[in-house]
Amino acid sequence: MPHPVGCGALPLHDAAASRRLEAAAAALLPTHTLMQRAGLAVARLARAMAPFARRVDIVCGPGNNGGDGFEAALHLLHAGLDVRVAALGDAARLPTDAATSLQRAVQAGVVVKPWRGHLSQGGDAAGPQDLLIDALLGRGLNRPAEGALAQAISAMQGSAAPVLAVDIPSGLPGDHGVVPTGAAVVRARATLALLSLAPGLFTGHGRDAVGELWWDDLGVDLVMQPPAAWLNEDLSSAPLRQHRQHKGSFGDVRVVGGAAQMVGAALLAGRAALHAGAGRVYVHPLDPQAPRLDPLQPDLMFGGAIAPSDWSAQTTVLAGCGGGLAMDEVLENLLEPCPRLVLDADALNALARCAELRRQLRARRARGAATVLTPHPLEARRLLESLGRSGDAVQYDRLGSARRLADAFDCVVVLKGSGTVLAAPDELPWINPTGNAALAVPGSGDVLAGWLAGLWSPWDARNCTALRAARQAVYRHGRLAERLSPDGSPLSASRQAMAID
Repeated sequence: MPHPVGCGALPLHDAAASRRLEAAAAALLPTHTLMQRAGLAVARLARAMAPFARRVDIVCGPGNNGGDGFEAALHLLHAGLDVRVAALGDAARLPTDAATSLQRAVQAGVVVKPWRGHLSQGGDAAGPQDLLIDALLGRGLNRPAEGALAQAISAMQGSAAPVLAVDIPSGLPGDHGVVPTGAAVVRARATLALLSLAPGLFTGHGRDAVGELWWDDLGVDLVMQPPAAWLNEDLSSAPLRQHRQHKGSFGDVRVVGGAAQMVGAALLAGRAALHAGAGRVYVHPLDPQAPRLDPLQPDLMFGGAIAPSDWSAQTTVLAGCGGGLAMDEVLENLLEPCPRLVLDADALNALARCAELRRQLRARRARGAATVLTPHPLEARRLLESLGRSGDAVQYDRLGSARRLADAFDCVVVLKGSGTVLAAPDELPWINPTGNAALAVPGSGDVLAGWLAGLWSPWDARNCTALRAARQAVYRHGRLAERLSPDGSPLSASRQAMAID
């Protein structure tokens, strides 16, 4: 049965893994079982999504996605609805299962007509109370839709009827979710993922295209095929605070940043770290003229140039927030001895500039030191190019880019953006499902970095790895945006920093 996708740790399969999973499942089941289950699942969700619909239009493509649409048409016709199917492609060249479903639908009385370049228009068009099912293209898309396929996508976008996408909205690449500029893509009211979940549903343009996401595993055991990534989940737990404990029991955070005219970045990070649960938070501005008091958060403490005497095993150092070019020298003094380090913004740019800093970063894990990098796509591109690798495809291969950086620097990487990707050496990456456009404001990255450091600091390193801290911070940061700004309207960084939940 279809069910809404929550935020549990679900496996995500790319197109290649999904094909292998489908083949393995099909080998264990009677012929045509998977497509019949898929069509029934689509029909059930269609009835639930539009219970008062009298008319259902279905656009079926030339592959197995179209076969799912033919199967759904059969069930919806039996339910008494006016079902109209437009088919693209040559019926003689359909895959075997899809051809069987087309035959079953026609024999049941479904009228299937070739695509004529448009949906019904005028008084004969489907209305807002009706439904349009997108069964055009599946998850294997590796180039923009063209010709009649692009024309059909545009027609579906122009329909007054809400759209239910089968498996994935047509035009959305399933592996990375990034739609090229100007390319056609369906923006659905709801999407029903079938068998397994594609990474592109959760990253890139996926979150905008899928609408409400549903999933039916079709009764298949997904462990038959290893996933490409995992969907991040809520890890909102913290050390139980005892009455006998004091502020020194919950770790320290040291924020190093805030060069001239950028002190606000360091203050935002410090506020977030304090609200996240750090016992004490110190800000070390790089601007010697910076004030030594935050009037909105007077419990922040301030220090001068950071030195080894400023940290212990329970200290998390965050470097880079508004640090400017001064971060090159700062990192030279942090990378060797600091036990827990979060590097953001200008600290990442310093790494991209300096090969010696990159060498020191790579050596940290072998000494038992932990590091988290938090690049946005442009910073990730600079880091990849500093390694002699192309950074042009960061957004088109978000999973791969995050994994390459994590492996190259032997640390945890948080590749920010729509569907933030979290990667660690020798582990499958995670895609975060929370957040919205409310976070697309200046300073959000500083808040996230401070939040991460603050969530990490109260924990003994044996009980909270760098990856776990990063996953928790990214998930909760996104959830905060959903709670305070469900419509995605801008949420200022200063408000974010003070509103940790």
